[in-house]
Amino acid sequence: MADLLKKPFGTRGKVHDITPASAGWRYVGFGLYHLRAGDTAAEATGDNEVILVIVEGKARITGAGRDWGVLGDRMNVFEKTPPHCLYLPNGSDWDAVAETDCVIAACAAPGKGGHEARRIGPDGITLTERGKGVNTRHINNIAMENEDYCDSLLVTEVFTPNGHWSSYPSHRHDEDDFPRITYLEETYYHRLNPTDGFGVQRVYTDDGQLDETMAVKDGDVVCVPRGHHPCGAPYGFEMYYLNVMAGPVRKWRFVPAPEVEWIMERDS
Repeated sequence: MADLLKKPFGTRGKVHDITPASAGWRYVGFGLYHLRAGDTAAEATGDNEVILVIVEGKARITGAGRDWGVLGDRMNVFEKTPPHCLYLPNGSDWDAVAETDCVIAACAAPGKGGHEARRIGPDGITLTERGKGVNTRHINNIAMENEDYCDSLLVTEVFTPNGHWSSYPSHRHDEDDFPRITYLEETYYHRLNPTDGFGVQRVYTDDGQLDETMAVKDGDVVCVPRGHHPCGAPYGFEMYYLNVMAGPVRKWRFVPAPEVEWIMERDS
């Protein structure tokens, strides 16, 4: 069985620490901090560029030699308001002091030193609807390919209503053959509302060599090294996830699963 489902390894401090070495891939890193008011966190970016996402709460952030002040105003992620984020290039560092209980995600991928540190959001991030029917979900794009302030990272938030599907129709981005398809590793950081609920994520390849279906709980991370990766939110439970993608080309091009290609043709 593939080790794709990552449970938080604590309730305070750094609770996720996914690196290319631990995930068995080359590009994506994902860390998550649960801080209480007054707690601190600090890291050097090293060879990576990093986007800090203030998922919940407020923290005073310094990074790349600047005091960025207090970031964050969303106390519960399911408020769906745009997040406060900070982009940091490789060769810099950052530290955070929690003003309130807060959750901070550190999204990482190889940096080239091509961009300066900068705030991202909440201005310029607008919750947008995607999909039809029970495939409808809502997106906060933080750093997708039309934003040019990253070297490698693609980062977005997705809110999936209860009873709906997301990252669907099933699709894959696991070949380096742009413009047909791009190779992008991906992590999903999941949250559920209510928190005692669950969601479902399947990761599978066309040849069946990888085929895992996982019940995800609040705070879990799923790694997607290859294959299709749809998510489902059962009736009664709303799902959030923070996506981090990166690969050799900073473009998101995918190929649908054969069994759902007709859905994409019908709904396009």
